[in-house]
Amino acid sequence: MYHKEKSIQIKNSASALYNNLSVLRIAPRRLTYFTVVHANVVNMVSASWDGLNYSHRQLQSKEPNVATSTSLIMQAAFCVLPSRELLVITSQKGIQMYESDGSIMVYWHALDTPETPSAQAVFARGISAVWENYICVGVSSGSILVFDVPSKGSNITLSEVLEEHKESITDIASECSGSQQCIADLVSADDGGNLCVWKSGEEFQLLNKIPGFDMSCSSVKLWKGTVVAGYGTGQIRLYEAVTGILHAEVNAHARWIYSLDIAPFSGLLLSAAEDSLVRVWHLTVSQETNSVEVAHLHNECVTDTQICGARFCDGDGYAFAVTGYDLSEIIRYTQT
Repeated sequence: MYHKEKSIQIKNSASALYNNLSVLRIAPRRLTYFTVVHANVVNMVSASWDGLNYSHRQLQSKEPNVATSTSLIMQAAFCVLPSRELLVITSQKGIQMYESDGSIMVYWHALDTPETPSAQAVFARGISAVWENYICVGVSSGSILVFDVPSKGSNITLSEVLEEHKESITDIASECSGSQQCIADLVSADDGGNLCVWKSGEEFQLLNKIPGFDMSCSSVKLWKGTVVAGYGTGQIRLYEAVTGILHAEVNAHARWIYSLDIAPFSGLLLSAAEDSLVRVWHLTVSQETNSVEVAHLHNECVTDTQICGARFCDGDGYAFAVTGYDLSEIIRYTQT
């Protein structure tokens, strides 16, 4: 179903972090942007669709009033809002927001660090754009910071802090099917596997809390009112977002799942794990039972590689890209 394309070389190898790949398709310019985190650097590649031109940029984790930063970056993700696109980078010190091409930093938010060093590490992780003008970012304390983003300029404000999780946030995702009818439009996951389902707005509402089972949920997605969650057990679970009813449980991988992605237009689901496998599934909503059904479509084995990022490159799932720990390339696959 998919075949391997020519890989894209990157300046540094990928760190072993969850969801360590972000992809942004710039259709008018026939470009795709890729970002991969390595220690305290974000490697950014701009690739033309014909595969002839590549340009590279490296972004450091900045801190105010500090010349060189040793702060480790936890995640880099593109956030697409109706009026603008931003690249958000989270680290042990704070949250940076850039224009999507990485050219200008428009906002910096410092994390509260305890005056006395504690056993608890401080970092931000889990990034998602939601609704018209919000970007949500998770923190190690379990809080979720909600930023109100204007259509242009740098007047970004912290509008709300959601205090529901008790453990470090691992991932956050917003409804990606584009459906306006969805009651729930945001889901957050933590190290204990707990999921919180939210309705965004001027004040975010907690709609449902789905308890974990003491196994970290490393990656989460929301599609047509269904939460798709990947766990350290290698399982994928599908829950109805508002009621928390379990639709399906799939023993998808033999090792820890590091990344999930959904192609919203086709319902294709991508899962990638430490077992060197990338799998493509198809999600369909059954009209009779209104539940979600899962079918397995495709396997790719990236030999001797601990996969740490996998993303579709378009909304139909025609192509996807994969990163691996210690690998200085982005491997691409397209449908045959």
